[in-house]
Amino acid sequence: MRTGAFVYPWDVDGDPAAPELLAGLGLAQVTLAAAYHSTRALTPRHPAHRIVTAEHAAVLYPPDPDRWADRPLRPYPAGRWAPGDSFGRAADALAATGVEVHSWVVLAHNSRLGAEHPETSVVNAYGDRYPWAPCIGRPEVRALLVDLAAEAAVRPGAAGTELESCGWYGLAHLHAHDKTGGVALGEREQYLMSLCFCASCREGYADGGADPDELAAAVRRALEPVWTGAGPAGGLGAPEGPALAWRAATARTLQEDAVAAVRAAAPPGFRVLLHADPDPYRCGADAGTDPAHVLGLADGVVARPPRVGDFAAHARPDTVLAANLSVVAGMGGAPDRLTEDAERTRDAGATELRLYHAGLASDEDLTAVRTALRKLG
Repeated sequence: MRTGAFVYPWDVDGDPAAPELLAGLGLAQVTLAAAYHSTRALTPRHPAHRIVTAEHAAVLYPPDPDRWADRPLRPYPAGRWAPGDSFGRAADALAATGVEVHSWVVLAHNSRLGAEHPETSVVNAYGDRYPWAPCIGRPEVRALLVDLAAEAAVRPGAAGTELESCGWYGLAHLHAHDKTGGVALGEREQYLMSLCFCASCREGYADGGADPDELAAAVRRALEPVWTGAGPAGGLGAPEGPALAWRAATARTLQEDAVAAVRAAAPPGFRVLLHADPDPYRCGADAGTDPAHVLGLADGVVARPPRVGDFAAHARPDTVLAANLSVVAGMGGAPDRLTEDAERTRDAGATELRLYHAGLASDEDLTAVRTALRKLG
């Protein structure tokens, strides 16, 4: 199975040993971050640092000033954690080893955007804003994300791209000093807390036949048993169907527009994948999709192992179904089970592997990865 691994530019840029180390794992591809959200990341082997603090969502290359001139919403350049064309320097170093580079582009996840332009954020049924979650129902947000997809994906040296968060984002977020775990929220509760009620979404619900005030009240009623401990969230009644259909259509058209923009900017043969989930209503990094639709749109998907099979039923002979496997033991991954997990995902329909995350992994983790990839051939 063709195998790639996720890497940040700061894992490679400034470390002369990193490209050969990654190539020596047996990787065919590195998926290198070109646009990424804020994070605090370990760099266990870099000669110049051990912790990188990416203070805000940023592009890891110089954004095109002509593209973004006079636009109030635009990507933020990175600071000292990825100065200048950090992506380009890392991509060149990796390419010199024969490893193919694909760009990794995070779209609807940007806390600085929400802080500086609060009107762009998802607003829940209680009126709380989620500054980390740009609302894709807003035209100005969609315009930003579509142009960002094209610019960040088609970087010099990239043979393809993987678009993350190309859809709705919501409550779930690895936020600073997060204190939201006091009440357990399952998938249904997470979804209800992620429904947006900004002005654009309220208009969308109304156009779809759902009264937005009634829908918001229904969400609050449905969640009341959760807050009191009386039971799980209930249903929303009549407004739920048209409201969710509008949200699914909104995500679908964003995905269409983003992929079309990338293809228009890319050379022939450039491969476009989406990080995706087969539930069209799911929020987050793996955006909710209709499997048949997204596989007719993109060259394939990157999906969590339990979800790969849902896409396999709609795959063409040339469709890429990349199973996303965690190999960082300290973050709950299982590098020592990579061989077995790879074979299991292949049986479920996966054609490729993505390993999360070669830059964060310990030496011991990478030794297990190297051994497993040799076994897999």
